[in-house]
Amino acid sequence: MKILAISGSLRVSSSNTAILRSIAKLAPTNIQLSIYDGLENLPHFNPELDNDNVISSVQDWRDLIRESDGIIFCTPEYAHGVPGVLKNGLDWIVSSGEFMNKPTAVISASPSIDGGIRANNSLVQTLRVMMAKTTEERILCIPAVSAKVSGDEVTDPLTKQSLISLLDNLVRSILSRGDEAV
Repeated sequence: MKILAISGSLRVSSSNTAILRSIAKLAPTNIQLSIYDGLENLPHFNPELDNDNVISSVQDWRDLIRESDGIIFCTPEYAHGVPGVLKNGLDWIVSSGEFMNKPTAVISASPSIDGGIRANNSLVQTLRVMMAKTTEERILCIPAVSAKVSGDEVTDPLTKQSLISLLDNLVRSILSRGDEAV
């Protein structure tokens, strides 16, 4: 089973990327969880460039999503919204349809007490327009993230359990999707 993890932050020491690395360590051995590191290589979205000869970095991005069984996002909140680099990446997918019925989980993590709820809501809304399969069990806000992450480890037991539950729910959704395809 292939799960693609996407951080909304480009920072090397990002708490959001650390959360994804922690989830990768928590994942069962039968799950190949890889973290996408190419958001910064995507050009600014331009519908005139979205044609049969799409730029290779965009095609690679689309292929990774298409080939993945499920997706996990973890994003910070910038100015009460989704970081521009993440929104730009999603804009390249709107018309090509890779998220259609794709089991997807959304996490936002922030030092604030609301856990980046506005970015979370915005991302969920965008993904639902793109027909991604999200449910309340696969949506999580992590407040005061600085006190819950150390290095690439989630140190807070309740947060770790929430991440395990989110991953378990995503895996169940992927498996049931496979049953539906049969």
